[in-house]
Amino acid sequence: MFADRATIYIRSGKGGDGHVSFRREKYVANGGPDGGDGGKGGDVIVEVDEGMNMLTNYRHVRKYRAEDGENGGKRNCKGKSGKDLVLKVPKGTIFRDSESGKVIVDMSGDNRRVVLLKGGLGGNGNQHYATPRMQAPKYAQPGQPAMELNVDLELKVIADVGLIGYPNVGKSTLLSVVSNARPEIANYHFTTLSPHLGVVDLDGGAGFVMADIPGLIEGAADGAGLGHDFLRHIERTKMFVHVVDASGSEGRDPVEDVYAINKELEAYDAELMKRPQIIAANKIDVILPEDDPVQKLREEFEPKGVKVIPISAAANKGVDDLIREVRQILFGLRSDPVVYKSEYTPVREEQDSYEVFYDEKTDKYCVEGPKIDKMLGYTNLESEKGFRFFQKFMEENGIIDELKAIGLTEGDTVKLYGWEFEYFE
Repeated sequence: MFADRATIYIRSGKGGDGHVSFRREKYVANGGPDGGDGGKGGDVIVEVDEGMNMLTNYRHVRKYRAEDGENGGKRNCKGKSGKDLVLKVPKGTIFRDSESGKVIVDMSGDNRRVVLLKGGLGGNGNQHYATPRMQAPKYAQPGQPAMELNVDLELKVIADVGLIGYPNVGKSTLLSVVSNARPEIANYHFTTLSPHLGVVDLDGGAGFVMADIPGLIEGAADGAGLGHDFLRHIERTKMFVHVVDASGSEGRDPVEDVYAINKELEAYDAELMKRPQIIAANKIDVILPEDDPVQKLREEFEPKGVKVIPISAAANKGVDDLIREVRQILFGLRSDPVVYKSEYTPVREEQDSYEVFYDEKTDKYCVEGPKIDKMLGYTNLESEKGFRFFQKFMEENGIIDELKAIGLTEGDTVKLYGWEFEYFE
């Protein structure tokens, strides 16, 4: 089965914690702090792999984690950085935030290798906190936390020209004649169950990419047939070649076929109707002499600016005329691919925020938030020096002033998660 969508969980590496240790050597009575820094956590990186054309791997494995950084060690030993995690995807893959649906990155154009989630920085060892007044700090900084995200992967093939039309009108045959693609071809509906890409070579080394887009029938925009599965693949194409069965071998009118498919395109995305379109009137080799469906197509659509070119893909008739017309239109269009702009940038949870509030039920003044949690992680409140550091932290960050502003007075209880203290001036 063609896999062009997947949902996965990704997580960068946590930064290693700084270490608390002191120099211990013979004949050195009071060695200073020598705790090493923690290593950086691994990044989550997305990279385009030209050899991939589906997202099959991400259907089977749903969770991906970069390596955490190692904790620091004694004797100023820095922890080893965690290994980056590289996710390889086909060109044209879009990453969206699962919760909001916003585009994080489109792996198209110049986006070949992108850092999606950054690993946490390692924490400082206690050697960084030595001062003339505190020469033996017994605390170190914890590493930054990891970043995690649920993302939706969506593959939209990148092609210059999209072949559209009802099933069994000859799109796959045409693609096999004009390019190096070899799609499965048979005389029954929905032979093509996945988009096929082919490179059409032109004189002078130029060329363009053509895609056979399956699944277009009446009601496709509402999910009929394979409509929802494959309509997304037409979004990047610069122009369309609308292939119709001019012979009417399927019992349908070719003029009505064009209107029906265009109606589905417009229902899916009205902007698609602004793109150039050519009608390839296929199967002219089996048209009865008394019929002239090609002329009917020309009378209906050429006054509207849509050129009709008769071809027989099976007999390779008129195909060169079609390619020349496509080339002329393409060379008048922009050359850069359609790339979706980023709407969302994953950010690490804010580590410097906190809140102060009064809890009426417990009659206590509470201080909570990432900044407080982080401070408690590297402060030993049971030691005298650690407690003095805690008091200084509360004063320098204006937390005491904020508590006083909401009513804190001497003798009141201040609660920081699992710690409680009586406040004295």
